[in-house]
Amino acid sequence: MSPSHAGPAGAPGATRATGSGGATRATRGFEDRASGTTTFEASGGDWSQIAEEAARLGEERIVVNMGPQHPSTHGVLRLMLEIDGETVTEARAGIGYLHTGIEKNMEYRTWTQGVTFCTRMDYLAPLFQETAFCLGVEKLLGITDDVPERATVIRVLMMELNRISSHLVCLATGGNELGATTIMTLGFTAREEVLKLLEMVTGLRMNHAYIRPGGVVQDIPPGTLESVREALGQVRSYLRQLEDLMLANPIFKARLVGVGHLNLSACMALGVTGPVLRSTGLPYDVRKASPYCGYETYDFDVPTSTDADSYSRVILRIEECYQSMRIIEQALDRLQTMGPGPVMVADKKVAWPAQLAIGSDGMGNSLDHIREIMGTSMEALIHHFKLVTEGFRVPVGQVAQSVEAPRGELLVHLVSDGGTRPYRAHFRDPSFNNLQAVSMMCEGGQVADVVVAVASLDPVLGGVDR
Repeated sequence: MSPSHAGPAGAPGATRATGSGGATRATRGFEDRASGTTTFEASGGDWSQIAEEAARLGEERIVVNMGPQHPSTHGVLRLMLEIDGETVTEARAGIGYLHTGIEKNMEYRTWTQGVTFCTRMDYLAPLFQETAFCLGVEKLLGITDDVPERATVIRVLMMELNRISSHLVCLATGGNELGATTIMTLGFTAREEVLKLLEMVTGLRMNHAYIRPGGVVQDIPPGTLESVREALGQVRSYLRQLEDLMLANPIFKARLVGVGHLNLSACMALGVTGPVLRSTGLPYDVRKASPYCGYETYDFDVPTSTDADSYSRVILRIEECYQSMRIIEQALDRLQTMGPGPVMVADKKVAWPAQLAIGSDGMGNSLDHIREIMGTSMEALIHHFKLVTEGFRVPVGQVAQSVEAPRGELLVHLVSDGGTRPYRAHFRDPSFNNLQAVSMMCEGGQVADVVVAVASLDPVLGGVDR
């Protein structure tokens, strides 16, 4: 925005500023011949403050709105960039455009219904939010050790598949934002292979609500182990092609190497975690630091780098996909060895029915279970009705549980007042903390580098705004 006077002495002059989407705001300047002063009037949100400060300093400043609908912002993120030519002198992030009130809504739903809400926050990593929430509920109930081993292994299998699909979206959209459409099409094609597996097991491609307090909704269907092994081979092939397109591409490297630099001290100060933190050389991974779901029994590595730039984060995400496949293969072997078994706790006062089947009307309870509760046991029918409508009670207390999500450490803080609903459910989403680094990564760089820096953070605004 340039607030300089334009017009004859004593006459009003106008300068115009154009924001994202072509929206135009006007700033008018009036010069008083007697006093020799110029008055500026600007309208529209915080632009008036910017114009006022510019007039006070006697400077000409250009403010550009990137978003909230720009594709490189990974959702409805607004970036307010102050630029001097092509150099970014100040960058601020504006969030809240995707606020859904999920955390507040969870206070009015049963503990089991809460899964349906939290799975929709970071819509690229739903299974991690479900797992964190359910692990917290199980801690409050004191049934952590009662969850069947088969259910725990299935949770690990589903989370690691979800990690691969999430990283593929990051790589694909990041390439597209740089103009490399082939990277996008290849990345999303690879992701389809994973989403098919998630749909096979849960019935949905996203927002699964598959993991529930006490276990999982249902056991994996027949043929899942073979389908996963086959899909892993295809995903490996796609990853190798992505490596050829990205890592050895001189144009791609020129855009990413040395861009979006964020060192270890900055990450620690801002609470940044995930691949961005590990790109500074610190191998912090919740799966290793505070194991859950038996991750301490799996053999895998935590890849790191010391370059701390956008290019190193691409390499790390690709390597993390390979490490996830190592974990998946171990989980498949365990499921095959242990054979069929329960996937929900035995306590019927907590466990929702896990004997589900797919019928002509979609997915529902198995016919055997329906015959039992409808025909042979009135007590079972009453209990089923109360469990579904009222939910189970959770002892008074509070708990914190964290998991390693694709974008970093995801933490849930649950508070129970002894009722059938959470008194408070709060999530520490990694994208929220990571976005604080936007200004540090972008200021002093070029406008085009902002797209690269944001893409390397891989923020998902559904998790940020909640």
